[in-house]
Amino acid sequence: MAAPSWLWVPQLLLYLVVPSSVGFLVETLEQVCGCCAGPMRNESAAAVFCGSRVGAVQRGRCCLERDKKIVLGLDYGNCSLHQLYSSFQEMNTAFVIDLTDNPLESLPEDSFRGFTQLQTLALPQKLDCPGGSEVWKNVTIQGNNRICQDQRSSCNGSLGLVWVCPEGSLCTSDGPGLSQCLCVDPYHGYKCLRQGNFPYLLFFGTLGTITVTLSTFLWITQRHKAKTI
Repeated sequence: MAAPSWLWVPQLLLYLVVPSSVGFLVETLEQVCGCCAGPMRNESAAAVFCGSRVGAVQRGRCCLERDKKIVLGLDYGNCSLHQLYSSFQEMNTAFVIDLTDNPLESLPEDSFRGFTQLQTLALPQKLDCPGGSEVWKNVTIQGNNRICQDQRSSCNGSLGLVWVCPEGSLCTSDGPGLSQCLCVDPYHGYKCLRQGNFPYLLFFGTLGTITVTLSTFLWITQRHKAKTI
């Protein structure tokens, strides 16, 4: 006996609402770690860090945490980069990044948004540390390279400026020289002005209803079109 035709609706909803993040992660890692030919350079800051990190393994130009597919370091040195790869920001778990020996002209302001764990960034000397030198505890020149070390938070007043967040929220670092305000329980919504629990049931219920309705409409339309043909 054939299964009822309506059973495809929950499956389609699950496919649309819960995408396969595992496949996306693997594909992104392949792009980021293999976009520059060759393995990590032995003298790069990322390779040195990876060699000293317990449980870390090298994969292409990446230093990964073993079995977890988490990027700990990137060595993009001598990769003929004129700009950063489009998937670069997906690797915001990195502690060490080496971009030396590249013809980079500039770095967009938001290039390192989300890189809250970044502690060492090696750049061509002509480039400034993202966020400015005051964002880093140590900035040194080594040959033709600029080394930015120990990222500071812009939320604790250590940079001389205090990021003011609205009531009901807290300032959190969002990368070198970048901050964001996150709502604290029970506040939520625009500028954290709403109080109480977020209506998850209403939100996802509405989303599910719209998805099922749209999917059903498209299925009926396509089925009718197939019959007329």
